[in-house]
Amino acid sequence: MRRHVFLGAVMLIGLSGYASDLFADDKEAVKAFDTVQKVFQSPRCQNCHIPGDSPLQFDAGIPHAMNVVRGLDGKGAAGLPCATCHAESNPPASYGPNAPPGAPHWSLPPATHKMAWIGLPADKLCAMIKDRSSNGDRDFAALIKHVSEDKLVLWGWRPGEGRAPVPVPHDIFVTQFKLWADAGGPCPLAGS
Repeated sequence: MRRHVFLGAVMLIGLSGYASDLFADDKEAVKAFDTVQKVFQSPRCQNCHIPGDSPLQFDAGIPHAMNVVRGLDGKGAAGLPCATCHAESNPPASYGPNAPPGAPHWSLPPATHKMAWIGLPADKLCAMIKDRSSNGDRDFAALIKHVSEDKLVLWGWRPGEGRAPVPVPHDIFVTQFKLWADAGGPCPLAGS
């Protein structure tokens, strides 16, 4: 009997060490999510990740001029697609600070999964990002590829004349995003 108790105690101590390692990994991953949140809720990202159907513009996030709307596919209304004003790249600086910016496939998320995160607390933003029913059916590998390589996402770090870029360098953001994703995407507790 003593032997079983001793073996049980050894196993319990070993498991508690493993659990504390997992907790430490989650803690680091949740801390990494702070960086993810800072990026996703910057004007460069949240101006297009909106709860309604009218995008925002400028660093102040004011409603887009000319009654621009999302459209079903996220590329604008049938009579006024985003590509009417937004080209495949930013215009030259000589066009001035308020010229429409541009990037490949300029658009909002489609109406079927708006991915709206303006004002969301960290726990809800975290849950939304990894929820395949609201993120365009992306698993973690696809999410990492999206934030690492998508030309429209990358535009946020080179937004053109008169716009502040995303406040975290892209390489640091991607590193923190991967740390969070590789840990399974643990979310902060509500209210923390």
